[in-house]
Amino acid sequence: MHKLVIGMTSLYKEDRKNMNIQLIRSAIVFAADAHGRIDQRRKFTGEPYITHPIAVARMTAAISDDAEMIAAAVLHDTVEDTPVCLEDIEVAFGSRVAELVGWVTYVSKPEDGNRETRKALDRRHLADAPAEAQTIKLADLIHNTQSIVQHNPDFARVYLKEKLRLLEVLTRGHRQLYGYALSLARMGSEMIDAIE
Repeated sequence: MHKLVIGMTSLYKEDRKNMNIQLIRSAIVFAADAHGRIDQRRKFTGEPYITHPIAVARMTAAISDDAEMIAAAVLHDTVEDTPVCLEDIEVAFGSRVAELVGWVTYVSKPEDGNRETRKALDRRHLADAPAEAQTIKLADLIHNTQSIVQHNPDFARVYLKEKLRLLEVLTRGHRQLYGYALSLARMGSEMIDAIE
């Protein structure tokens, strides 16, 4: 079993009797394998990529004991970044998990136009997403923002403007995560502006 899977016990609280822990463990193993097979790493640290989905799942688990939602948080980048497709997710984890992963997966393709056009397409897609999917996206945004602001201030200028626009449509997500994501994006923008 992957060593990060073994270390995930802090994700689960003992009093969460209704949570399907096995579903979450299976999602971690699946995601670790999918990202590991292509040797995907975090851009700035070189860590195995699975550290990001686990961080997103931890944030999700901190505000929900919905095992399918937490499993989707673990799997949120598999379709976007690996050869895994939504059908694979559905077969392995069921239709609800696949649906949530589908909502947080970018729908734009390079042939759709420039970055601004693609981000607008993805924003429109996420605007229609259910609260659970928007919450996963908020957790994803928080973790990525922390990393990008710390390690790549030049790209952070572009990224933070995009994320502030994205936050305009993530209003159904968890209120506390939304507030934290918004303040993080604003503070990051102010820090970057102060550097100039």
